[in-house]
Amino acid sequence: MIAISALPIRAEATNHSKSKRAVKTAASAPVSPPLPGPSYAQRQDAMQAADEMAAARDLDPVWVRQALARANYIPAIAKAVTPPAVGVAKNWALYRSRFVEPRRIRAGVAFWLANQSTLLRAQAETGVPAEIIAGVIGVETIYGQQLGTFRVLDALVTLAFDFPASHPRAADRSLYFKGELAQFLSMMQRASTDPTAWLGSYAGAMGLPQFMPSSWHKYAVDFDGDGKIDLFTSPADAIGSVAHYLKAFGWQPGLPTHYPVSFDATRLDLPALLAPDILPTFSVASFQGKGAILEGAALLHPSKLALVGLQNGDAPPSYVAGTENFYVITRYNWSSYYALAVIELGQAVRQAVGQTTAADSASQSGTESPTRP
Repeated sequence: MIAISALPIRAEATNHSKSKRAVKTAASAPVSPPLPGPSYAQRQDAMQAADEMAAARDLDPVWVRQALARANYIPAIAKAVTPPAVGVAKNWALYRSRFVEPRRIRAGVAFWLANQSTLLRAQAETGVPAEIIAGVIGVETIYGQQLGTFRVLDALVTLAFDFPASHPRAADRSLYFKGELAQFLSMMQRASTDPTAWLGSYAGAMGLPQFMPSSWHKYAVDFDGDGKIDLFTSPADAIGSVAHYLKAFGWQPGLPTHYPVSFDATRLDLPALLAPDILPTFSVASFQGKGAILEGAALLHPSKLALVGLQNGDAPPSYVAGTENFYVITRYNWSSYYALAVIELGQAVRQAVGQTTAADSASQSGTESPTRP
């Protein structure tokens, strides 16, 4: 049996999570714990749910009640998942600038060089390119620099029992987080771990790849072979788990993530092209028949495409032709902005690694070569 890591984790910053919104702090800055609100010890709905979770998952009901009683409502978490004001325009250029930037690229180069053999092994075993794996971990936590400051227990309990009613899908989201809470408690009890010890994002995501408890249970792997799964301190486990996750959602080796696209204004049926959202739906012929223009390798694409639109505030939108692999990345985080940031950060890191390696080789060659007059 492979165990989960049972070490108490004390992370140093708040990270990007599956909830699509991020709270960023400098990794080197002092971090204050989120201000807690009331305890759930006196909440009858929480205690009733504790009994139901215990029965459903064969857990000790006293332990589950005690765990939930130690959780606190965190106002900052409720605020973080509250939808933005109506009319706030998305901005791909601004979003991209937060992730594809020098500090994150430098961290990515260091991570790649330190874990190159593991990245290449994951690529060989799953077909998921090393730059995509690196892009995910870089967007999620700056390669482990920002793992989160919220107690995972507080985050999951707050969102399970006090998800903001103003959210259009509040009931569904509350139910989702109850399931994640139950899975987290199962992990903690079976590993004999203090459920208040682990820190993560405001949504309860954990470790370098920011896995939710259900994703940890289903997709996390012991990629370093030490007999336990540790997504907090083992880069190998994080790398292997990200690759396994994307493979499980249908990653197709060798298939591009997207292609450039332009339009023939005389034939363009933009509403029809955007109607399926980011789900690949159109053959190359039908895509072009609705006014999209593809070139080069895109004309030979063997399967379906989607028109992915990204708003740029008051500027014209950006568009790409997304493939099945682009869609797979959005199963990690349901956002086309996120997916393209992962892709472009990974590309930037890989390019920088190549430049660093070439510079090192040139330097060594120059040192070893005779000095010319």
